Formats: sequence, C-alpha cells, structure tokens
Amino acid sequence: MRRITLSRYLIEEQREKGKINADLRLLIEVVARACKRIAIAIGKGGLGEVLGEAGSDNVQGEAQKKLDVLSNDIFLEANEWGGHLAGMASEEMELPHAIPNRYPQGEYLLLFDPLDGSSNIDINVSVGTIFSVLRSAEGCDPTQSEAFLQAGTEQVAAGYAVYGPTTLLVLTVGNGVVCFTLDRELGSFVLTQENLQIPPETQEFAINMSNMRHWETPVKRYIDELLAGKTGPRGKDFNMRWVASMVADVHRIMTRGGIFLYPLDSKIAAQGGKLRLMYEANPMAFIVEQAGGAATTGHGRILDLQPSGLHQRVPVILGSKNEVAIVDSYHRKA
Repeated sequence: MRRITLSRYLIEEQREKGKINADLRLLIEVVARACKRIAIAIGKGGLGEVLGEAGSDNVQGEAQKKLDVLSNDIFLEANEWGGHLAGMASEEMELPHAIPNRYPQGEYLLLFDPLDGSSNIDINVSVGTIFSVLRSAEGCDPTQSEAFLQAGTEQVAAGYAVYGPTTLLVLTVGNGVVCFTLDRELGSFVLTQENLQIPPETQEFAINMSNMRHWETPVKRYIDELLAGKTGPRGKDFNMRWVASMVADVHRIMTRGGIFLYPLDSKIAAQGGKLRLMYEANPMAFIVEQAGGAATTGHGRILDLQPSGLHQRVPVILGSKNEVAIVDSYHRKA
C-alpha cells in the first residue's frame, strides 16, 4: 500500500490541484508538528508532571490545566517564527498574539483551541486540538481582534487532532476531508482515510443530558422523540454517546454518523451559548459540511454568522444532515 505522508498530500494539493499555496502548506505542516509535540506531552501524563491544575484561569474565567498552558505555549512557539502568519488568536488568551517584529509576517491568521476537552485529561480520556486558518485582509491590523472577525465561510483550512489510543489529524482545505494517523516510529502523519463522509441518517446522538431542565422547547421535543425509541414518532431506537470532549464526540460522528448538540439553554442564555464560534464552532462546521453533514445554531447556518467578538459563544448543532434538518425545523416552528 502506498504510504502518503501529510507533507506529500499537501504538496500534491498545491502542485497538482492548485488548492493551496506554498505558505498555507508550510503553515499546516507547522501546526501538525505542534500537535505532535502536544501528543508527546499528553502521552507522558503523570511521568511528565503535566497533569493537574495550573493555578490560573483563562480569558473565559475557566480554571486552566497545566496542559492547557503548555499546549498554548507550544502552538505559539511553533508558529510565530515561520513567516506564514500575520497573527494568532487562542481560546486561552484575551487578545491576539502579535508576531514578533524580528520574524517575517505572512498572509494568514491562525485561530486555535490548543487543548479541547482538557477537563478529561486527568482521567485519560481522549482530548484534542482544533484550529482554523483565515486570510489576513489587506489593511487590517492583525494585532487587533477585528482582523479575525470573519465569517466561517472565509476559512481556507481547518482541522483537529485527536489524542487518543492513536493520534489523528483530520483536515480540510476546502476539498473534502482527510484523516492522517501519526506513525510514532517514523514521527510522521500518514494518510489513512480519504473523502470522509458523514452518513445522512443516524441512530446516535450526543448531548449533555444533565442540562435537560434548562433546554428550550425545540431541543426538548427533539430529544424526547429520540428517547421514545421504536414506540415514538421516529419509529427507531437511538443510542446516546457523550464524551464531553468536542473533538472526540465530533470524530465519532465523522467516523460513523450521529448528531452533536450543545444548544442554547436558560443556564447559558446570557452568554449566547457554550462553545466558542471562532475556535470550535466555525472550524468544526467547516469540516462537517465538507464531509456532507450540516451545522447550525438552530437559527441559521453556523458558517454564515458574522462574528461580533473574538471569544463569542454560540449554540452548536452538527452532524448527520437529515437529523440536523429536523432540529432546525423544530426551531423554526417554535
């Protein structure tokens, strides 16, 4: 079997298909190297003294794990000197990270959640990294938040890494979705799945059931119908799966279908939702749509949203197209 590394795949996308340019190719390779470093740190666990609380809070007021801080530093250090970026923004930092003056600046902006699902890290459950790439608009100051406030449709690349039994890198450059597996002996990401497609129908759903009492009527109606099983209006049984790590839950959907919901509810209504538009919702929506799925807030397509803030939160409903359409219709009727 022909082994295609990430580098070879990106070169072919650039040279033969003209989908990306050299700077974007090199940027993605640097991001992949950062993910490998994070995977190594996670793999050491307690041996590397990286578990537990960092003793600090991020910009959202959430307690940071040691690995949150380490992963963020790894991403900043790996990406600031390559000359491919005009600026970076992280879920862990209030403001964009300026590229130091001693390094050349490029034409792209990188947004990332360095360690998604980090609340699970101490119990050895899969966590991940999510990233999104935008072009830096001419005349915009990449040290200011406004430069990053572009709709999800403007993304030129997005991906996520899963740090589990194997380390995976799932990527789209707007030409479908591919999956690479880290060969730990070679130290290279190797292509293992092409043209990932999410089945339009599913019998699995992912949602935090402990929030049921806070849900809005459309979501409660939808979940009640799923729980009713064969005797209910859907006429079939559904299984619930919930890892509480968005990367792990979305990757399950990418692999075998399903629907993921973190909807608006009364507990988080004031902040607009739970998940961050720029670091989680937009890149995951881009990937899911490229794989034939759908992604909505319940009130419209996620990728069409015009961001209002660097750390804006939104409701997220994504996955198998037909299921997302049903939830959407319930919101419209409500």
